[in-house]
Amino acid sequence: MTKPQMSPEVMAQRCAEGMLATDEAVRSVGMKLEQIAPGAAVMSLELRPEMMNSHGTCHGGFIFALADSTFAYACNSHNDVAVAQSCTITYINPAKAGDRLRAVAREVSRRGRSGVYDIEVTDQKGQQIALFRGHSRTVKGKHIATE
Repeated sequence: MTKPQMSPEVMAQRCAEGMLATDEAVRSVGMKLEQIAPGAAVMSLELRPEMMNSHGTCHGGFIFALADSTFAYACNSHNDVAVAQSCTITYINPAKAGDRLRAVAREVSRRGRSGVYDIEVTDQKGQQIALFRGHSRTVKGKHIATE
C-alpha cells in the first residue's frame, strides 16, 4: 500500500518548522514567521532602539536581514535545500524604533535549480520600506524525509 502524498502546504509548513528549530539568526534578532506557503512567506520584526543607526533610522542591515530571511523561508518551502545565489535591495523609506516591519515574499519563477523571489518590506502603516529581489539555487539535500 502506498503512503498518501503530503500536500504542498503541509510540506512548506514542515520545512519551515525544521528551519526555525535551528535558525539562530532569526531568533536572536527577534523575527517572527507569520505565514508560510509553497513559494511564499511572511515575516515580521519589531524595531528596537539598538537597531538604529547614527541618523536615528533603522540600520539597513536589519531590513536586509528581514527580507533575506523571508526569501530563505519562501525558497526552501518546496523541500529542496536552497541557498541565495544573489540578491539586491532598494531602500525606499526609513524605518524607526518602534516600527513593526513586515516582509512578504512571493515566488516569481522556479525552473530547474534556479528561483527568483520578490520581497516587499512595509511598516505597520503599509508604507513601503524596501524592495528586495533574491535569486536562489538548490543544492543537494531535503529538509524532511518524504518516504
